[in-house]
Amino acid sequence: MSLTWTLIAGFLYAEVAVVLLLVLPVFSASKWNRFFKSRFLSALSRQAQIYFYLMLGVLVIFLLEAIREMRKYSSSEEETTLNLGMQHSMRLFRAQRNFYISGFAIFLSLVIRRLIILITTQASLIANSEASMKQAQSATQAARHLMAEKKTDGGSANTANSDNKADDDKEKLQNKIKELEAELKKERKDKEALKSQADSLNREYDRLTEEYSKLQNKQAAGDKSD
Repeated sequence: MSLTWTLIAGFLYAEVAVVLLLVLPVFSASKWNRFFKSRFLSALSRQAQIYFYLMLGVLVIFLLEAIREMRKYSSSEEETTLNLGMQHSMRLFRAQRNFYISGFAIFLSLVIRRLIILITTQASLIANSEASMKQAQSATQAARHLMAEKKTDGGSANTANSDNKADDDKEKLQNKIKELEAELKKERKDKEALKSQADSLNREYDRLTEEYSKLQNKQAAGDKSD
């Protein structure tokens, strides 16, 4: 394997490690979100879009080169000698190996980018749901406090006015509680949708890992034949 394809293979192994860290429950979504918004990554995020597309373009170029090599050696005429035939088969195998390496590297780059977006969205939804829960709890406490004041102030001279005001405040608080509960239900549904998307990504990653293991076994068999 040449130095260039060795670097691409190393990049692929690094991508597999990153995907495992993001998928496995090592850190929570809130911790990952704090890490993504750290000072160091915030400084890099300004140029991250350019670097991502540049890296993707380089991988696509190597993928096209591997496809060209595959077409070249798969469409050539049958060699006359055994030695030349073995060399032809070896070059075709290397072209196929390079195709899989570059293809998986491109796919995992897109998967990592999507996982980061999903984790960031999940962290923001969790923070919003916690804030809504606190607001609902404070509104419930205020409603209970007003109801208690209504009972204790029943014998005063302005009972009718205070009762009407308390009823109005109670109705407003009840409406606010209903709105907060509806918002909380909506955020829980969004969280469940994100969880289902993450589960589908996990299943897809397991399938790709199995295919990559088969590719490694095939590559090991080819290296032994070389």
